[in-house]
Amino acid sequence: MTLVPRHVPRALGLVTSPRTPKPRPSLSLGASWTSVTKLSLHTKPKMPPCDFTPERYESLAYNRVLEIHKQHLSPMATAYFQKPLLLHQGHMEWLFDSEGNRYLDFFSGIVTVSVGHCHPKVNAVAQKQLGRLWHTSTLFFHPPMHEYAEKLSALLPEPLKVIFLTNSGSEANDLAMLMARAHSNNLDIISFRGAYHGCSPYTLGLTNVGTFKMELPGGVGCQSTMCPDVFRGPWGGSHCRDSPVQTIRKCSCAPDCCQAKDQYIEQFKDTLNTCVAKSLAGFFAEPIQGVNGVVQYPKGFLKEAFKLVRERGGVCIADEVQTGFGRLGSHFWGFQTHDVLPDIVTMAKGMGNGFPMAAVVTTPEIAKSLAKRLLHFNTFGGNPMACAIGSAVLEVIKEENLQENSQEVGTYMLLKFAKLRDEFEIVGDVRGKGLMIGLEMVQDKVSRKPLPREELNQIHEDCKRLGLLVGRGGISSQTFRVAPPMCITKPEVDFAVEVFRSALIQHMERRAK
Repeated sequence: MTLVPRHVPRALGLVTSPRTPKPRPSLSLGASWTSVTKLSLHTKPKMPPCDFTPERYESLAYNRVLEIHKQHLSPMATAYFQKPLLLHQGHMEWLFDSEGNRYLDFFSGIVTVSVGHCHPKVNAVAQKQLGRLWHTSTLFFHPPMHEYAEKLSALLPEPLKVIFLTNSGSEANDLAMLMARAHSNNLDIISFRGAYHGCSPYTLGLTNVGTFKMELPGGVGCQSTMCPDVFRGPWGGSHCRDSPVQTIRKCSCAPDCCQAKDQYIEQFKDTLNTCVAKSLAGFFAEPIQGVNGVVQYPKGFLKEAFKLVRERGGVCIADEVQTGFGRLGSHFWGFQTHDVLPDIVTMAKGMGNGFPMAAVVTTPEIAKSLAKRLLHFNTFGGNPMACAIGSAVLEVIKEENLQENSQEVGTYMLLKFAKLRDEFEIVGDVRGKGLMIGLEMVQDKVSRKPLPREELNQIHEDCKRLGLLVGRGGISSQTFRVAPPMCITKPEVDFAVEVFRSALIQHMERRAK
């Protein structure tokens, strides 16, 4: 393995460009289909170098892991791939399995590893705190909690300055639901179809993805509304999204006037007029839907929707569990990309770079409404370990300009993937912002019917075999989700795009046979 310098921190807060890849010859699928296919099938994309050597794996044998999992762990089939990966070690954007194979991680443990696996600075802070103090509960004060609260509050606009620390996104959204109802004295809460806000008994009412719904009653007071999906929904055009890449759907709208947005707002009004009481508790929205396959709404939609909710006495909640902490590039928080100010913000995942940590941030007024009705308490929320790690993550994002990196490298990657969409009939849509990207796979661009799951699974397996790990999303699991750690570089993007391209060509070969 060749050793090369890997990740040099961007010092003094200066924005520097990520490394620029060497030019590569481009390949197209025109008349040269046969020669391109033969070349790609026999030329494995070259993986970029990594200056890290993992420890030798000396734990449980793979078959023993399978036995234990079958006997003692959840029977839910959540693991990817026919032969699930047994991961052993991670370093920045790289993962290593028990056999020593290296993978480029383009899903970050479900959009959770923000600054890189086992980032040296975060590791050092965690080890230091581990030797000092693990746990106190909120019955006692400890400096890491107060230091973190001060740092986090400085990154949020007024009046979002009161922080409730929790342990997971589901737990944070649970609490946000309680806050909305306590403050408004109303019951009904609206969320989008396709939304994912957690898998706890309370938040399952907000989550509107079929696989997370039960036949038993639950989610009292939760109502769904149409997701303003400009690719798969009834309306959409060529100017709708806040993204470098638009849908292939055409429209007659001027760039600053979106008819699709107006139509979706009418549907939202219909929900308000027919499905909920005259007074609302609140409205939950992810700035970009994650589990549903990185779905973006028309520009201006959330701004109008928030206004309508507030007219009925409700509060507006931004679920930043996947979109927050600079991942979208242009802004630190996803709600800022919609030019809105929520009443409550929930966050988790990238907040702790993989360490269990979450929060609800709200206004003093809403916080007081909850305090009048409930003595809220959380045993592990805001523990010394989580807060020390959370502070280190915020410092790394700033010191290494990872928000700027998300913007530059993410835009570069979106435009690269858009070329694959233009090249392959089965790539129906490429969308996203910063380092949160979706590639929706279809049978053809006219019908937009999802590609069959078996075919998607084959493409997914091929990407893994070539050294790339990506996620899945969408109601039919038809969208590949791309959300690498924010330390990713352009040469690594080039490799990922080449892997996707190779996997798509191999799929077309299978189809042809």
